[in-house]
Amino acid sequence: MIKIALDAMGGDNAPHDVVHGGVEAARAAKGGLEVVMVGDEETVHQLLARHFHIHELAISVVHASQSIAMDESPAAAVKQKPDASVSVAMRLHKEGKVDGVVSAGNTGALMTSALFNLKRMEGIRRPAISTLMPTEKGRMLLLDVGANVDNKPLDLVQFAVMGSTYYSHLFDEPNPTVGLLNIGHEAMKGNEMSLQAHELLSASSVNFIGNVEGGDVLRGSANVVVCDGFVGNIVLKFGESLLGMFNSSLRRISRKYIFSQLGAVMMKPTFDGIRKIFDYQEYGGAPLLGVQGICFKAHGRSTPRAIRNAVLATKKMVDGHVNQRIRTEIGKLAFSE
Repeated sequence: MIKIALDAMGGDNAPHDVVHGGVEAARAAKGGLEVVMVGDEETVHQLLARHFHIHELAISVVHASQSIAMDESPAAAVKQKPDASVSVAMRLHKEGKVDGVVSAGNTGALMTSALFNLKRMEGIRRPAISTLMPTEKGRMLLLDVGANVDNKPLDLVQFAVMGSTYYSHLFDEPNPTVGLLNIGHEAMKGNEMSLQAHELLSASSVNFIGNVEGGDVLRGSANVVVCDGFVGNIVLKFGESLLGMFNSSLRRISRKYIFSQLGAVMMKPTFDGIRKIFDYQEYGGAPLLGVQGICFKAHGRSTPRAIRNAVLATKKMVDGHVNQRIRTEIGKLAFSE
């Protein structure tokens, strides 16, 4: 049985919503998954006791006496808090006691702990956090969205290889298209890193279609879009804000006119469908690709549904042997730093 360690103390809504989401994931897996809750044992057991038929589910608890807050310095916190829940979860993964880790906590702490305990995958210079985003044509994978602020051209090529492999696994697409996020479609556009990355991507084995602009992202011009983590994180946060803007605009307009209120009631199923497309909870989490293990970063504000989806997405990644596939594809690169 696959075992996923869940950082019960990580995230804005931890531990209540995290534990609740872990329980829902165990129910949804119907016996094919054990959720290992990592956190303050007494607190976690108290929360588990609120759920019906909890003893029928594959759930266990591993005690961690410390936790890392969202605003703490990642490197310092990981070093000063060896018994932090995210670090305990990573050590369980390192020792082979679990098959993956999910955390909605401090992103930097997750990455620091993963690199310290699991190490980089052979051949990978910088791991990347990837996330799915909605497009006019379905879904697109964007990376890096925050694991690295500064990157080199080779990093973007490796992001493309890892992203293509992961996307292929998710959607059974044998040859996903890859675009390089840039300020223009022409090959000569962009800064020095973009120009070099374009040249390397053109010579790589990925299905590179060239540069894509910001406006192309939500159009679905490419299955996988690569960029440095600084730009990627801005794009991600901007995309997440669209749902809030849609909801507030809809409420403001519908309150202004009586006929708009009547129309909003009739259109509720349609509006709910649009909200679902842009809701980060539907996408679960963002995998940290390039480490020797399976690590998922759930949104800091994750609800139980988001945690549930993140745990199930982690299980799917384990089932699909994605890391083995990434190792094979990275090994095919004909150039290095």
